[in-house]
Amino acid sequence: MKISGSEILLESLKKEGVRHMFGYPGGVVLNIFDLLHDEKDLQLILTRHEQGAVHAADGYARATGKAGVALVTSGPGATNTVTGIATAAMDSIPLVVITGQVPTMLIGNDAFQEADIVGITRPCTKYNFLVKDVNDLALTMKEAFHIASTGRPGPVLIDLPKDVTTGKAEFHWPDSVKIRSYNPTYEGNKYMITQAAHMIAKAKKPLIIAGGGVISSGAAKELTELAEMTQVPVTMTMMGLGGFPGTHKLSLGMLGMHGTYYANKAVQDSDLLIAIGMRFDDRVTGKIDAFAPHAKIIHIDIDPTSIRKNVRVDIPIVGDVNRVLTVMNKVIREEVKEPWEEVRKAWAKQISAWKKERPMTYDHEADVIKPQYVVEKIFELTKGDAIIATEVGQNQMWAAQFYQYDKPRTWLSSGGLGTMGYGLPAAIGAQLAFPNKLVIDIAGDGSIQMNIQELATAVINKLPVKVAILNNRFLGMVRQWQELFYQERYSHTRLDESVPDFVKIAEAYNAVGLRATKKSEVVPVLKEAFSIKRPVFMDFMIDWQEKVYPMVPAGAAIDNMLFPEEKKKPEKKLRAVK
Repeated sequence: MKISGSEILLESLKKEGVRHMFGYPGGVVLNIFDLLHDEKDLQLILTRHEQGAVHAADGYARATGKAGVALVTSGPGATNTVTGIATAAMDSIPLVVITGQVPTMLIGNDAFQEADIVGITRPCTKYNFLVKDVNDLALTMKEAFHIASTGRPGPVLIDLPKDVTTGKAEFHWPDSVKIRSYNPTYEGNKYMITQAAHMIAKAKKPLIIAGGGVISSGAAKELTELAEMTQVPVTMTMMGLGGFPGTHKLSLGMLGMHGTYYANKAVQDSDLLIAIGMRFDDRVTGKIDAFAPHAKIIHIDIDPTSIRKNVRVDIPIVGDVNRVLTVMNKVIREEVKEPWEEVRKAWAKQISAWKKERPMTYDHEADVIKPQYVVEKIFELTKGDAIIATEVGQNQMWAAQFYQYDKPRTWLSSGGLGTMGYGLPAAIGAQLAFPNKLVIDIAGDGSIQMNIQELATAVINKLPVKVAILNNRFLGMVRQWQELFYQERYSHTRLDESVPDFVKIAEAYNAVGLRATKKSEVVPVLKEAFSIKRPVFMDFMIDWQEKVYPMVPAGAAIDNMLFPEEKKKPEKKLRAVK
């Protein structure tokens, strides 16, 4: 029996195990949305903007490990997805984004709401499809989910012309898919793994750098086993947070531009770096020719193009991190006999000294609300049992530095692209996936306004996300750079005269709004918010002068860090806005 392309689309989604997706209707996809009206097994969450839909699908994917799905219309609906797609591509997040398109006979004719979304997104998708025949649709869907979720994950776009969704064909769902030009390598080279194991045994000052690949491959357990067995300390990229327990005695926290003093010092003093599922981006390495000058490097990654792209590598291992570490741990257990505690004693002592020399801290005696204090209290009250999403900027870095992530998929943040407006819709996606979990978006007063309309999505769908706004009345991270490097010329970063009343905004959306203006109010506001089973905006009026430290200036080596002034300076008064 023949069914329409729209029916094939929905049946294909159900075959892939999709239960939730995010989207926004429009002309050329109305026939799909009409079917969704009576659909019992698929729930579409109506967001208030297409960018919000893709970020929500992204948050859903990061929290669950499954491919997130977004469905939008053609033209502006499709182009509004681009920022969300690029965000997912930079962070290797599996998405399937389905866009409507004008009928095939009108493609290229500048028809109403036509855009070449395949061409536009080619640089920021793992792959994309323009389906021209309804008979190809089921296979295309199978291939799209396969490509998005295997190898190095990433977003895949499917562009569906109107006549394909209205045309009819028999539904044949393939049991499997084989793409001749796409064959990711999962099993690492055994000889290279053995060489790496023996190199780890011989190293005096080894260090593991764990990236997002640890999380996407489900290798947190294997990484912890490797670190504990060999007594090698672990630092994490921003994308790797939660891949190794943040409260573990071997954890050094995050490295890089705003990483911990002891992590960056360990990198520069190390004689062996074991890089696992990370890509050595510029925020991690700092000045590339000054990075890890004494270290040999073992690099494990499923993407061969990431190896040797930015740094020299002594032992490259292409493969799935989980499988490679499983084999490596077995080799070390069976072939390498070392008194690990004794071998690593001097190295552990040195790292302990660095931790005491420059711990992660801030001015605890201040009367004003310090943002680090808010994040610390969120951690204490949740005991680490929450999913944390962030916007981008200072709020993101404080959330990375002062909340301890012990489990994978509890940290949702835009890493590679640095997308303001990501956090709220991502939190909504995670909350939909885990309705009984506490989901918190740590935000800034600038970033939250980028996709603030998605509060309506949370309210209407009864998703009780909590938003902690660290309100400094500035575009804080840009202001920090202006203060340090541009003589305090705050060009277009000062928001104090235009920052809205977030409590009133929350109430206008039928959510709950709370505010803390004094340090003593922070914990009561957090406790009240966490007890309410509705979406909540918490407006924390923080010290506008507070900066993110440590900080590696652009172009500097990662052990060339800036720190807050030792002496307390009087509070600066802002000049009136002209």
